[in-house]
Amino acid sequence: MVRDPAGTAADVIVVGGGNAGLCAALAAREVVERVLLLEKAPTVKRGGNSALSGGRFRVPHGDLADVAAIVGKDPAELANVDMQPYTEDDFRDDLLAMSHQRCDPELTELIVGQARGGIDWLKSMGARFELPFGMDEVKQGEKIRFMGGDDIQHYESGAGLVNNLYRQAADRGIVMHYGCAATGLLTESGAISGVLARTAEGELRLTAPAVVLACGGFEASAQMRAQYLGRGWDLAKVRGTEFNTGDGLNMAIEAGVRTNGNWSGCHAVAWDYLAPETGDWQHPDVHQRYSYRLGITVNRHGQRFFDEGEALRAYTYASLGEKIIGQPGAYAVQIFDAKVMDLARGGYRWRTATKVVADDLGTIARELDVDPKGLAQTVAEYNASIHHDEVDFTGVDGRGTAGIQPAKSNWAMRIDKPPYSGFAVGAGITFTFGGLQANSRGELLDDYRRPVPGLYAAGELVGGIFYHNYPGGSGLVSGLVLGRRAGQAAAERAVAIAKSGPR
Repeated sequence: MVRDPAGTAADVIVVGGGNAGLCAALAAREVVERVLLLEKAPTVKRGGNSALSGGRFRVPHGDLADVAAIVGKDPAELANVDMQPYTEDDFRDDLLAMSHQRCDPELTELIVGQARGGIDWLKSMGARFELPFGMDEVKQGEKIRFMGGDDIQHYESGAGLVNNLYRQAADRGIVMHYGCAATGLLTESGAISGVLARTAEGELRLTAPAVVLACGGFEASAQMRAQYLGRGWDLAKVRGTEFNTGDGLNMAIEAGVRTNGNWSGCHAVAWDYLAPETGDWQHPDVHQRYSYRLGITVNRHGQRFFDEGEALRAYTYASLGEKIIGQPGAYAVQIFDAKVMDLARGGYRWRTATKVVADDLGTIARELDVDPKGLAQTVAEYNASIHHDEVDFTGVDGRGTAGIQPAKSNWAMRIDKPPYSGFAVGAGITFTFGGLQANSRGELLDDYRRPVPGLYAAGELVGGIFYHNYPGGSGLVSGLVLGRRAGQAAAERAVAIAKSGPR
């Protein structure tokens, strides 16, 4: 039975309670009074992928004084930090390069141009930012150098980001429904007029002249992963929330919205092979294995299968899951020796890491289900291909291998100092790239590229931004910018209809 109780009519309904949805709801609330936010997850798992992220943002900035202003420090407090400017042109170039020149020009310009203003807006909402110590920084003389462009992160990571936004939403009277899964869109006279939603008590009919979809992609649906990403993707672990199962995508497509973007592509990383099937809410990021540039990665046959030193972590980590999925059993092992293990960052020392440490590589191979002869041959050939004595981890150093395939382009060091460490990894999918076609107002478009009246979108279900790969920190920025824009446009429609009636 569909219930339509009092209090379910609104000016704007936002579907999805992650970073993008919260930004949309807060932006709408600046214009209209009645904003509803629907969160499919229960309260304890609210926040979508954003809550399980590292909270890093890729934001154009100037010199160190400018960065100090973002993180609320006196420049003198950061005197030991080397932070190079990262311009709007740099950001645009990274999006173009990672997408092989395919990112939507209109949305790209919006994201690049509004990223810094979005950070200032978040700060006005109580957000706190800091430098992302503990991942990519390196010591260079007396300075600490940051690399990769995703140069700031929210205090207490993604959980801190969404918890603050939920506090701001509550303070502003935004009504939040938890455990409330949108199941369909209501229409009236050719325009969107609300949402049907499923709760533990039954179905709800929620009405509004404008609806913002911000409920993520289909990464948590094994069936849709196999259908769109291909063979083996149903085996991937879900790095984020278990609630992003493509609901918003399917509702919008059924309503006539045009699809857009790289439906066979996704953001997927090297993840502990025995990590939980979906995001770990107590220890969100301990299963990441991002220090692959320090060593080599092999498959079950003991063979390398990608260039571990292709580029900095921020430009390669999101494509590793696809490489691993393509290997036998969707399985790989990262190999390091004693010279580099102190440099490994993240969850390598976590007590549950699937690892073996031994004085000989044969033991690692046998215990981690890798062919010992294949691994011995690979390491011997790899070591023989290195003709320099040192590497420089403070930047892309060009000190690679010679005469082997795949090459290792940078940071190639012989694996010759025991004890050796092996870490079993699989693919951890974060979000899918394919989605819906939206314009720079956040309006969703139909097959004739006309706006569907009353329907808007933000976040991971907007297609056309990421193809093939992804520069780290771009997802939260995209959700922030598009969320603000969609929320504002939706509220403006609600105001216009209130003044003049449906149009």
